[in-house]
Order: sequence, then structure tokens, then C-alpha cells
Amino acid sequence: MTPPWRFDHLGLVIKRLEKGRERMAALLAIGDWTRPIEDSVNGVKIQFGRDPAGVVYELLEPLDETSPVYESLRSGKAILNHVAYTVPDLAAGAARLSAGGAARVSEPKPAIAYGGAPIQFFVTPLRFVIELIEAPDHRHDYIWKP
Repeated sequence: MTPPWRFDHLGLVIKRLEKGRERMAALLAIGDWTRPIEDSVNGVKIQFGRDPAGVVYELLEPLDETSPVYESLRSGKAILNHVAYTVPDLAAGAARLSAGGAARVSEPKPAIAYGGAPIQFFVTPLRFVIELIEAPDHRHDYIWKP
């Protein structure tokens, strides 16, 4: 039996991290934040925040117009961008999603926020995006204070 997937975060596309943090603090009382991370491989500046219920949100700021999330920001669509899970084996997770009818949106790429562990995105038949992260033991470090 394959070890279980673990929910990691909901990805939200925002214009600026600073403004996103302010809004999420006001709306959802998010006060626990990781440090901001610039990930040029994936074209984003990101930061994770945790609400009092333990739900984790990843704020995604496009680095420039070539960022994979830039079009979402420009169009105002897919702002709630993806649901992410950590998995013990990315290839096995990809096979499971493919068997369920999901299509790859990207090839695996290293993610700075996960110590270089590979990530990959898929669009499901229900038209939502899932991110898989091959980092089953990863835990976000909420030590940063704005």
C-alpha cells in the first residue's frame, strides 16, 4: 500500500506578498508566516501562512510576465490556483493522477521552498489544479514576522 498523501497548502495568486499578507491577516487571522522565498526556477516569489484552524495558504507573486501564474493575475481567473499535497514518490503520485484522468501541466521541477524537492502540477477532469511535492517529511517553518 502506498503511504498516504498529506495536504500541504492552497495556492493563491496575488499581486504583492506584502498586500496579500495584510489581507489574509485581516480576513482569516493569519499570523504565522514562513520567510518570503524567491523561486526563479518556478517564476514566483512565495510565502506560506497558517490560519488558526491550521489551514496553510501559499501566496504566489509572479516574478514577471513569464511566470506561470502571471496570466491568472492578469485575467483575475484561477486566483485560488491549486491544492498541494506532499507525496513519498512523485512518479507514483503522477501515475495515480494520470490513471484518474488528470493531465500534466508541467514537468517536475525543483522547488526552493522544499529544499530542492521536485514538484509537478496536474489539471484534473474537474478542472482544478493539483500540485504534488515529493517531500513527505517537509514541515513549513513559521518563524518570520512581518
